[in-house]
Amino acid sequence: MCVKGERRLNLLVMAIGSAIVGFAYNFFLIPHEILSSGLSGIAIMFGLITPLNTGVINFLLNLPLLLLGVRKLGKQFIYYTIFSVVMISLSLYVIPIYQVSTEPVLSSLFGGVLTGLGIGLIFRASGSSGGFDIIAMLLTKKKDFPLGALLSAMNGIVVAASGFIFTWDAALYTMLAIYATGKVVDAIHTNHIKLTVTVVTAKGEAVKDKLLSNVYRGVTVMPGVGAYSGEERAVLMTVITRYQLSNVRQMIHEADPDAFINVTETVEVFGSFHRG
Repeated sequence: MCVKGERRLNLLVMAIGSAIVGFAYNFFLIPHEILSSGLSGIAIMFGLITPLNTGVINFLLNLPLLLLGVRKLGKQFIYYTIFSVVMISLSLYVIPIYQVSTEPVLSSLFGGVLTGLGIGLIFRASGSSGGFDIIAMLLTKKKDFPLGALLSAMNGIVVAASGFIFTWDAALYTMLAIYATGKVVDAIHTNHIKLTVTVVTAKGEAVKDKLLSNVYRGVTVMPGVGAYSGEERAVLMTVITRYQLSNVRQMIHEADPDAFINVTETVEVFGSFHRG
């Protein structure tokens, strides 16, 4: 598939995923005062206690993080994230709030599963739903903190806020929804798996510059020689997370359409993962 075709497909998948998230919130979670994970959970909370629409609040809460992310994170990733945040906010604004089930346990489970499905699709399309994902990535850019632990800690704040502002029953339902969301996201798209990407290219400088300017990972460059042709090649190696693969593959293709790319799953990483 060509680069433009892949981009269009990614945007379509993110739009579908965002609509699923908006449907899950407005049909299952919000009617029972159940919060979701991440910054959108805080948006739901303020949407319940203020006259403002949840979609508007979600966009306003994400806006400063998106502006910061444009400067600090990979361009393609943050642009996709901006698109998904706008689409989620629009879905929350357009889709009416309707109580499908009167049973909060079923609503928290089904709402969490649908939310995980939508977010998982967004991840698969090389974007994110914004919010805590951006915060955690900005925090881990300089320090090698575990991303999962940071996200769990921030989601714990959402659960506690739900208990204090609404009821502790609502907090437990929120925990159930967050757990279901996490399980489905892991099933669709495993964020924590690391991948080693090895590139053999005649345009080493172009590929290196492309990766360094768009992906906050270190890149190792080694000289190489084609065994058959005898021509000099550059061999580049970097370690990325799985959600970055589509973005990285596209950037390499833009710099050198004829580059040889080998991707292998990495069991464990020692040392500085974020900068090499």
